[in-house]
Amino acid sequence: MEKTVMSRIPPEDGKLLGIQSQQNSTAEQFTAAFLKNTIPQLRADDIQDILLRRAVVLQYARLKKPRGKKTKAKGLNAKERRELKVFQLKPEHQKYELFLPLHELWKQYIADLCNGLRQGCNPQMIQQRLLKADFHGAILTVVRSKCPSYVGTTGILVQELKHVFKFITKEDRLKTIPKRNSVFSVEIGDFVTHIYGSKFELRSSERSAKKFKVRGTIDL
Repeated sequence: MEKTVMSRIPPEDGKLLGIQSQQNSTAEQFTAAFLKNTIPQLRADDIQDILLRRAVVLQYARLKKPRGKKTKAKGLNAKERRELKVFQLKPEHQKYELFLPLHELWKQYIADLCNGLRQGCNPQMIQQRLLKADFHGAILTVVRSKCPSYVGTTGILVQELKHVFKFITKEDRLKTIPKRNSVFSVEIGDFVTHIYGSKFELRSSERSAKKFKVRGTIDL
């Protein structure tokens, strides 16, 4: 094995690799100088002793993997959403019948949320759960408002924003009703509850984490 390692590189392989094999004496001098520079704290005898008894790693460097920059998915800002009309229903989608399946799903969701709304349920517990519930798909009716033209408007809620409810009426019209100064009723089976819009001026995601305080009176 040592003979193979110390043997000279054939001329044709040297040409192919672009290197020139050195004479034995030159190679030994180079090796001795290299070891002396690499391990300066040891004497020549000690270096020779190490080479005879064990393998020596002359240089080791772990290859550093190039780290690509982690780019977070950048969402659309408010201006871009407005320009693309992301949250606007197209006229051809403003059909009452299209949202009836959503209403059926909402009825199942709200019944599961309120334990089936059986007789004998605690009304306060139901109200606390409804405060944090998602009303997309519910049929809302405006029962009181400072704007008389809104009173009596009924439809399926298709979009809830911070300050307004948007729902589709049976006449296939998209109505935008401000929450402030309005009271809405929601029928859940035999149970009817009222939503005071002025206290609902939150996004649905924010409302689910908010702690509501019980108040004795609520002004319109």
